[in-house]
Amino acid sequence: MGLFDKLFGGGKKKVSKETVETRGMHMPDLNIPVDEKFTIHFKKNGGKFIYCDSFDEVSEALKNIIEENHWEELPFFVMNPRLKEKFYKDNLKFTDKANDSEIFFTTCEHLVAQNGSILVCSNQLKEKKLNELPDNVIVFATTSQLVGTIGEGLKTIKKKYRQVIPANITTIKHFQGTEENANDFLTYGSSTKHLYLLLMEDL
Repeated sequence: MGLFDKLFGGGKKKVSKETVETRGMHMPDLNIPVDEKFTIHFKKNGGKFIYCDSFDEVSEALKNIIEENHWEELPFFVMNPRLKEKFYKDNLKFTDKANDSEIFFTTCEHLVAQNGSILVCSNQLKEKKLNELPDNVIVFATTSQLVGTIGEGLKTIKKKYRQVIPANITTIKHFQGTEENANDFLTYGSSTKHLYLLLMEDL
Protein backbone atom coordinates (compact mmCIF):
# COMPACT_ATOMS: atom_id res chain seq x y z
CA MET A 1 0.00 0.00 0.00
CA GLY A 2 1.48 3.36 -1.06
CA LEU A 3 2.00 6.40 1.11
CA PHE A 4 -1.06 8.27 -0.10
CA ASP A 5 -3.20 5.14 0.12
CA LYS A 6 -2.38 5.11 3.80
CA LEU A 7 -3.01 8.83 4.18
CA PHE A 8 -6.18 9.20 2.17
CA GLY A 9 -7.56 5.71 1.55
CA GLY A 10 -7.09 2.03 2.20
CA GLY A 11 -8.76 -0.28 4.64
CA LYS A 12 -6.87 0.35 7.87
CA LYS A 13 -8.42 2.51 10.55
CA LYS A 14 -6.44 5.74 10.82
CA VAL A 15 -5.95 8.29 13.57
CA SER A 16 -7.04 11.74 12.46
CA LYS A 17 -4.42 14.34 11.66
CA GLU A 18 -6.04 16.69 14.17
CA THR A 19 -5.62 14.11 16.95
CA VAL A 20 -1.91 13.80 16.26
CA GLU A 21 -1.19 17.49 15.80
CA THR A 22 -3.05 18.64 18.91
CA ARG A 23 -1.04 16.35 21.19
CA GLY A 24 1.83 18.07 22.99
CA MET A 25 5.32 17.55 21.62
CA HIS A 26 6.29 15.66 24.79
CA MET A 27 3.28 13.34 24.69
CA PRO A 28 3.89 9.72 23.63
CA ASP A 29 3.53 9.09 19.89
CA LEU A 30 0.35 7.49 18.69
CA ASN A 31 0.64 4.11 17.02
CA ILE A 32 0.32 5.21 13.39
CA PRO A 33 2.31 4.14 10.31
CA VAL A 34 5.82 5.59 10.00
CA ASP A 35 5.13 7.28 6.66
CA GLU A 36 2.00 9.00 7.96
CA LYS A 37 3.75 10.12 11.14
CA PHE A 38 6.66 11.58 9.16
CA THR A 39 4.33 13.47 6.83
CA ILE A 40 2.42 15.05 9.71
CA HIS A 41 5.53 16.16 11.62
CA PHE A 42 7.37 17.28 8.47
CA LYS A 43 4.51 19.54 7.41
CA LYS A 44 4.15 20.83 10.98
CA ASN A 45 7.83 21.84 10.81
CA GLY A 46 7.00 23.93 7.73
CA GLY A 47 8.39 21.65 5.02
CA LYS A 48 6.87 21.36 1.55
CA PHE A 49 6.23 17.75 0.62
CA ILE A 50 5.81 16.34 -2.90
CA TYR A 51 5.10 12.63 -3.28
CA CYS A 52 6.06 11.00 -6.59
CA ASP A 53 5.31 7.54 -7.98
CA SER A 54 8.17 7.60 -10.49
CA PHE A 55 11.31 9.47 -11.43
CA ASP A 56 9.42 11.17 -14.25
CA GLU A 57 7.09 12.65 -11.62
CA VAL A 58 10.14 13.76 -9.61
CA SER A 59 11.49 15.61 -12.66
CA GLU A 60 8.12 17.26 -13.26
CA ALA A 61 7.83 18.31 -9.61
CA LEU A 62 11.35 19.76 -9.68
CA LYS A 63 10.49 21.72 -12.80
CA ASN A 64 7.41 23.13 -11.06
CA ILE A 65 9.45 24.14 -7.99
CA ILE A 66 11.94 25.97 -10.20
CA GLU A 67 9.18 27.80 -12.08
CA GLU A 68 7.28 28.66 -8.89
CA ASN A 69 10.37 30.30 -7.36
CA HIS A 70 11.79 31.76 -10.60
CA TRP A 71 15.03 29.80 -10.22
CA GLU A 72 15.48 29.10 -13.94
CA GLU A 73 18.72 31.06 -14.19
CA LEU A 74 20.17 30.11 -10.82
CA PRO A 75 22.77 27.37 -10.31
CA PHE A 76 22.10 24.59 -7.83
CA PHE A 77 24.77 23.92 -5.22
CA VAL A 78 25.36 20.15 -5.35
CA MET A 79 28.03 18.15 -3.53
CA ASN A 80 26.89 14.71 -4.67
CA PRO A 81 28.16 13.82 -8.18
CA ARG A 82 25.60 11.00 -8.46
CA LEU A 83 22.82 13.54 -8.04
CA LYS A 84 24.24 15.52 -10.96
CA GLU A 85 24.28 12.39 -13.10
CA LYS A 86 20.73 11.44 -12.13
CA PHE A 87 19.30 14.85 -13.03
CA TYR A 88 21.48 15.71 -16.01
CA LYS A 89 18.47 15.51 -18.37
CA ASP A 90 16.65 18.20 -16.38
CA ASN A 91 18.94 20.93 -17.72
CA LEU A 92 19.92 22.19 -14.27
CA LYS A 93 22.86 24.48 -13.75
CA PHE A 94 25.24 23.22 -11.05
CA THR A 95 27.94 24.78 -8.94
CA ASP A 96 30.30 23.35 -6.32
CA LYS A 97 30.50 26.64 -4.42
CA ALA A 98 27.83 27.33 -1.81
CA ASN A 99 28.36 31.10 -2.02
CA ASP A 100 27.46 31.06 -5.72
CA SER A 101 24.01 29.59 -5.17
CA GLU A 102 20.69 30.23 -3.43
CA ILE A 103 19.63 26.56 -3.63
CA PHE A 104 21.19 23.47 -2.06
CA PHE A 105 20.16 20.27 -3.88
CA THR A 106 20.90 17.10 -1.95
CA THR A 107 20.00 13.58 -0.95
CA CYS A 108 19.78 12.44 2.67
CA GLU A 109 20.42 9.37 4.81
CA HIS A 110 16.98 9.04 6.38
CA LEU A 111 13.62 10.68 6.94
CA VAL A 112 12.80 10.56 10.66
CA ALA A 113 9.13 10.06 11.52
CA GLN A 114 9.69 10.87 15.21
CA ASN A 115 10.03 14.59 14.54
CA GLY A 116 9.71 15.03 10.77
CA SER A 117 13.40 15.79 10.32
CA ILE A 118 15.91 15.02 7.56
CA LEU A 119 18.96 13.03 8.75
CA VAL A 120 22.15 13.93 6.88
CA CYS A 121 25.88 13.42 7.35
CA SER A 122 29.21 14.10 5.67
CA ASN A 123 28.04 12.11 2.64
CA GLN A 124 25.71 15.03 1.91
CA LEU A 125 27.34 17.97 3.71
CA LYS A 126 31.04 17.05 3.67
CA GLU A 127 32.47 19.30 6.41
CA LYS A 128 29.95 22.13 6.04
CA LYS A 129 27.64 23.28 8.84
CA LEU A 130 23.96 23.87 8.11
CA ASN A 131 24.33 27.63 8.48
CA GLU A 132 26.95 27.61 5.70
CA LEU A 133 24.45 26.25 3.19
CA PRO A 134 21.95 28.21 1.06
CA ASP A 135 18.62 28.92 2.76
CA ASN A 136 16.67 27.11 0.05
CA VAL A 137 17.01 23.31 0.13
CA ILE A 138 15.61 20.63 -2.16
CA VAL A 139 15.96 17.06 -0.86
CA PHE A 140 15.52 14.03 -3.10
CA ALA A 141 14.65 10.92 -1.07
CA THR A 142 12.83 7.60 -1.36
CA THR A 143 10.23 5.93 0.85
CA SER A 144 12.71 3.19 1.81
CA GLN A 145 14.67 5.85 3.72
CA LEU A 146 11.86 6.37 6.24
CA VAL A 147 12.73 5.37 9.81
CA GLY A 148 10.81 5.67 13.06
CA THR A 149 13.40 7.40 15.25
CA ILE A 150 16.77 9.13 15.08
CA GLY A 151 18.26 6.20 16.98
CA GLU A 152 17.01 3.80 14.33
CA GLY A 153 18.52 5.99 11.62
CA LEU A 154 21.89 6.12 13.38
CA LYS A 155 21.93 2.32 13.75
CA THR A 156 21.26 1.94 10.04
CA ILE A 157 24.06 4.37 9.17
CA LYS A 158 26.46 2.47 11.45
CA LYS A 159 25.50 -0.83 9.82
CA LYS A 160 25.66 0.52 6.27
CA TYR A 161 29.03 2.25 6.69
CA ARG A 162 30.61 -0.14 9.19
CA GLN A 163 34.06 0.27 7.64
CA VAL A 164 34.13 4.06 7.86
CA ILE A 165 31.26 5.68 9.77
CA PRO A 166 30.56 9.14 8.29
CA ALA A 167 31.10 12.27 10.35
CA ASN A 168 29.06 15.48 10.59
CA ILE A 169 25.80 13.63 11.33
CA THR A 170 22.96 16.06 11.99
CA THR A 171 19.28 16.69 11.28
CA ILE A 172 17.55 19.43 9.34
CA LYS A 173 14.34 20.05 11.21
CA HIS A 174 13.05 23.62 11.01
CA PHE A 175 11.79 24.73 7.62
CA GLN A 176 10.26 28.08 8.52
CA GLY A 177 11.20 30.79 10.95
CA THR A 178 8.76 30.79 13.86
CA GLU A 179 8.87 32.22 17.36
CA GLU A 180 8.60 28.66 18.71
CA ASN A 181 11.73 27.62 16.77
CA ALA A 182 13.62 30.70 17.86
CA ASN A 183 12.96 29.92 21.53
CA ASP A 184 13.74 26.20 21.27
CA PHE A 185 17.14 25.63 22.94
CA LEU A 186 17.43 22.28 21.11
CA THR A 187 17.87 24.17 17.83
CA TYR A 188 20.85 26.19 19.08
CA GLY A 189 23.48 26.38 16.34
CA SER A 190 21.09 25.08 13.68
CA SER A 191 19.69 27.01 10.77
CA THR A 192 16.13 27.38 9.51
CA LYS A 193 15.77 26.29 5.88
CA HIS A 194 13.09 26.75 3.26
CA LEU A 195 12.84 23.09 2.30
CA TYR A 196 11.17 21.03 -0.41
CA LEU A 197 11.11 17.23 -0.17
CA LEU A 198 10.80 15.22 -3.38
CA LEU A 199 9.81 11.80 -2.07
CA MET A 200 9.77 8.94 -4.58
CA GLU A 201 7.99 5.64 -3.89
CA ASP A 202 10.45 2.74 -4.15
CA LEU A 203 8.75 0.09 -1.98
